[in-house]
Amino acid sequence: MVLPKTRKAVFLDRDGVINADAGYLVKPEDFRFLPGVFDAIRRLDQAGYAVVVVTNQSGIARGFYTEEAYLASQAWLMKTFEDRDAPIEAVYYCPHHPDKGTGPYRIECDCRKPAPGLILRAADELGIDLGSSAIVGDKIRDVEAGRRAGIPLRILVGTDALDVPALAPPATHAARGLPEAADIILEAAK
Repeated sequence: MVLPKTRKAVFLDRDGVINADAGYLVKPEDFRFLPGVFDAIRRLDQAGYAVVVVTNQSGIARGFYTEEAYLASQAWLMKTFEDRDAPIEAVYYCPHHPDKGTGPYRIECDCRKPAPGLILRAADELGIDLGSSAIVGDKIRDVEAGRRAGIPLRILVGTDALDVPALAPPATHAARGLPEAADIILEAAK
């Protein structure tokens, strides 16, 4: 069912935004949350934003872990944030890779960022108005997916943000991490 698009959301990449990007994470004990992420998500939630994670998970396609193992880690992640009063409303993931995958996961899809498929699906399923939403990612492909989906506020965080000499599209802002990105989003909403 497609809901009327009346809600605002903040779309977050997972690795490099919420947790340290250690490559192909699936075991809860390997996650290292970045400073201030629980408070940042709590503030966004309290300001009325649906917090939605959109993440490429080519480790599934590459055979590093199963989709079932990924889904178990996703459930753990959501519960961890819920227990800290920093709810993540939904997680959308792409298990595909166009040339590094095997079997049904080795495809060119519309959900692997920078394609906007995950964001568009979330908008339809959760009733999100993309024009009043934001996206935060640590890679150009994250903010490019947001641009392709029509999200006006696109924040690049971390190393890639520091490496971009001028913030021409696809990013509209740069931040050191999610807490600073949350400040930008909340300031823009005033």
